[in-house]
Amino acid sequence: MTHLQAGLSPETLEKSKVELKENPDTLHQDIQEVRDMIITRPDIGFLRTDDAFILRFLRARKFNHFEAFRLLAQYFEYRQQNLDMFKNFKATDLGIKQALKDGFPGVLSNLDHYGRKILVLFAANWDQSRYTFVDILRAILLSLEAMIEDPELQVNGFVLIIDWSNFTFKQASKLTPSMLRLAIEGLQDSFPARFGGIHFVNQPWYIHALYTVIRPFLKEKTRKRIFMHGNNLNSLHQLIHPEILPSEFGGMLPPYDMGTWARTLLDHEYDDDSEHNPESYNLAVEELEQDLSPKTMKRSQSVVEPGVLKRPDKEKREEENMQPLLSLD
Repeated sequence: MTHLQAGLSPETLEKSKVELKENPDTLHQDIQEVRDMIITRPDIGFLRTDDAFILRFLRARKFNHFEAFRLLAQYFEYRQQNLDMFKNFKATDLGIKQALKDGFPGVLSNLDHYGRKILVLFAANWDQSRYTFVDILRAILLSLEAMIEDPELQVNGFVLIIDWSNFTFKQASKLTPSMLRLAIEGLQDSFPARFGGIHFVNQPWYIHALYTVIRPFLKEKTRKRIFMHGNNLNSLHQLIHPEILPSEFGGMLPPYDMGTWARTLLDHEYDDDSEHNPESYNLAVEELEQDLSPKTMKRSQSVVEPGVLKRPDKEKREEENMQPLLSLD
């Protein structure tokens, strides 16, 4: 075991060897091979290339050198192409702070039975008058940056649960295809985290409509890890034990305190609401529609139909009568 593996428990060390093909005897060579590829992308500013940093990309791509380098390049390219997103990229930024305090994201204290960190999102908490969807994305990315420092989570990964209870059609109408694509680029294509499952619960019909929009941009591996539970919490409990879940998900723990993770990141600044940051990210929806990267918009314009969330007047479908597109019975 090298010093780079010092933070791993014996169980996780074995898991990294078996599942990720991590070999302590060739670890430094693996890292150097990825680092040597940097010269092939002079168009990207690789702002960090130390061993520990590159290692998390190797773990995210099961020590496939080329795929690890591609992820590393996309990580920095995403930040170059979306510079405004990463201005004042810290928990005290006004938009990020407000999103964090509303539980975007929530982070459960207990790991699941695979050692994965569980993130929770209560979609209805989104106060669109105070912060944007992009502020929520920034808060999630900032949180992942903090958590991915833990080598145990680099190996074991994360699980995401999204509760769509009381998430209105009006709120959903603000989730434009461009915004959703921006999130997919940032989380699926440009961040060194292993997501073991993405669970939707209590989702209304219009969330299924949104899913059909983003589905073409999801990798096959990602699609297989998205579970639409609807109101069937028993199917969720088959994958995540209720003993570690709050009561909102039919678990045995008390209701989740939305400020838990925000207090961890903000510490004594949690209760300070006096800050007004002129650099807070506030990109208009129109700009997001027009100013995503060319590779994004070429693809999205070819598949996205206008008015995707237009309510079907003829059918007048009520949320409670809708059947999930994907369900776990």
